[in-house]
Amino acid sequence: MIPRILPFAAYLAFLALGGGIAWLSRTVPVLAPWSAVADLWLYPVKTAVVLGILAYYWRDFTELKGKAFADGKEVILALAIGLLVYVAWVRMDWPWAMQGNPEGYDPFKAGAGVGGLLAGVRIFGAAVVVPIMEEIFWRSFLIRYLISPRFETIRLGTFTPFSFFGTLVLFGLEHNLWLAGMMAGGAYTFLLYRTGRLWPCILAHATTNLVLGIHVLITSEWKWW
Repeated sequence: MIPRILPFAAYLAFLALGGGIAWLSRTVPVLAPWSAVADLWLYPVKTAVVLGILAYYWRDFTELKGKAFADGKEVILALAIGLLVYVAWVRMDWPWAMQGNPEGYDPFKAGAGVGGLLAGVRIFGAAVVVPIMEEIFWRSFLIRYLISPRFETIRLGTFTPFSFFGTLVLFGLEHNLWLAGMMAGGAYTFLLYRTGRLWPCILAHATTNLVLGIHVLITSEWKWW
């Protein structure tokens, strides 16, 4: 249980730390400039910590062992779903479907040279680290744990209404765009039920995040980060 929870818990801890720093800077205005710098550098630290935990526990992730994809069609399906989620995501920023109004992550606030490095780390974190970490937690651990605390005895891709809707709602609430988050969670879970494997979900999730990151860098619409 711990190998699947700890990377996600570490990720949330850094989000909470960032939120705490932002709140403190509003309470103590003199700290506001430091808060902006802290936000830029928390992400690479968070990415390194989560990646380290994943690497440490890698041998425990039995759901990632064996054949990753059944065939090329499964790969194409995962890529297509990842792209469709991206297309829908950038059209679902309705005010009523949003929690808060974050400014987003603009790495170039640190300057052009350092900003390029931070943007690369952000792309790597979003397209590699986050999909593995989140899919292990949501669609390997939690969706099965809601069926039975002995989650490892539950076949990957087993459907129950409670586990499906439970993870769908919670996954949505994890994101600022909660409705878009639920849409994405439903799409990735469809892949889980369709294939019975986790790698298609990871690939779809990675595709969404990678294309969204490219979109952000081209348009400078930092709100998506």
